[in-house]
Amino acid sequence: MGVDVVSFGCRLNTYEAEVMKREALAAGLGKDDGGAIVFNTCAVTAEAVRQARQQIRRARRDNPRARIVVTGCAAQTEPGRFAEMAEVDAVIGNDDKLVAASYRALPDFGVANEEKIRVNDIMSVTETAGHMIDAIEGRARAIVQVQNGCDHRCTFCIIPFGRGNSRSVPMGAAVDQVKRLVAGGYNEVVLSGVDMTSWGVDLPGRPRLGDLVQAILRHAPDLKRLRLSSIDSIEADPALIEAIGSERRLMPHLHLSLQAGDDMILKRMKRRHSRDDAIRFCAAMRAARPDIVYGADIIGGFPTETDAMFDNSLKLVEECGLTHLHVFPFSPREGTPAARMPQLPRSLVKERAARLREAGDAAHAAHLARLVGTAQSVLVERDGIGRCEDFTLCHVDAGLPGQLVDTIIAQERDGRLSARVVQPRKGANRV
Repeated sequence: MGVDVVSFGCRLNTYEAEVMKREALAAGLGKDDGGAIVFNTCAVTAEAVRQARQQIRRARRDNPRARIVVTGCAAQTEPGRFAEMAEVDAVIGNDDKLVAASYRALPDFGVANEEKIRVNDIMSVTETAGHMIDAIEGRARAIVQVQNGCDHRCTFCIIPFGRGNSRSVPMGAAVDQVKRLVAGGYNEVVLSGVDMTSWGVDLPGRPRLGDLVQAILRHAPDLKRLRLSSIDSIEADPALIEAIGSERRLMPHLHLSLQAGDDMILKRMKRRHSRDDAIRFCAAMRAARPDIVYGADIIGGFPTETDAMFDNSLKLVEECGLTHLHVFPFSPREGTPAARMPQLPRSLVKERAARLREAGDAAHAAHLARLVGTAQSVLVERDGIGRCEDFTLCHVDAGLPGQLVDTIIAQERDGRLSARVVQPRKGANRV
């Protein structure tokens, strides 16, 4: 009995899974002997959808009496594809998955495919608050969703059709949530959203993300660490840039939505920055914050990408000083403009993605080598694993989950750092 939530994809899905479980239990889902399994899907790539369908089939084999519900971005964009699966009992949309009433209103077992679907027009949704939570079970850091949806229409991206238009959590609600989490013992809070740097455009006075960051740091003085999940560098506002350079409690790690390093490909992607914009931003932030470390999303094998264009993306790893790469082989998503562009052979797409990963692995290895012998503050997560301020993973020899410890990085071996704890810090622990 009970409810299990299986999440795919982004950090926001992980956050929302906790809300979904709470609301589903409140609705009485899973009270039957077979329990319930809710799949929170991702639509970023065709592979993510394939993996979700595969796991749904496996879940039915292993849990023949369970009620299986599918939701998330792929369910929003392709509800019929999941409804036609005999293993699935119900499909609900992204706007409904966070509300208990949606789980109470699920159809009975054995209904027709079209009756399984409870998916509304995501573009009509205008609110994103009301489901923020006070803790994330089993996690050392807390995630606060401050934004959802996206107003941009990058030619490769299906996510706006899964998440809807951009909606912001009001500043006061976000600040109050962070204060509650700090009072509950969390040392680190991560701000999360689909298009974080668009936060505030739909709020009165049109505040910017930098205003929110500075307000949180000002009104939650006991917060040890504030982290941003991902930003679009071209939309970084002056207050955010100032905070990155001057606020030591804002962690020196930025994950950038770069996608490519060639101007023609960026134009065909309908991105809003150029290659030089990305390089200038990274250089300026590193000058203001020398310890900053960059992650980035990059796509290999975009339609029409020539060898020269790909080389520009490959060189961006060094020219921007990227460390934590998240590489996607281009995946055509039905309904997007890029899916109608001249496609590259899949073998070439995979080869280019592999070369990007190799460049990312080399940059990451060099970064790890530079950290050996340095002093690092580490947030312990679980099983002796923690994260440095720049989000580098390392093994620690002491400390409880949720605790901040001062360490010396003792060695790097096989791509892993080992740290020796010098002095655990005072503060509540999360388990």
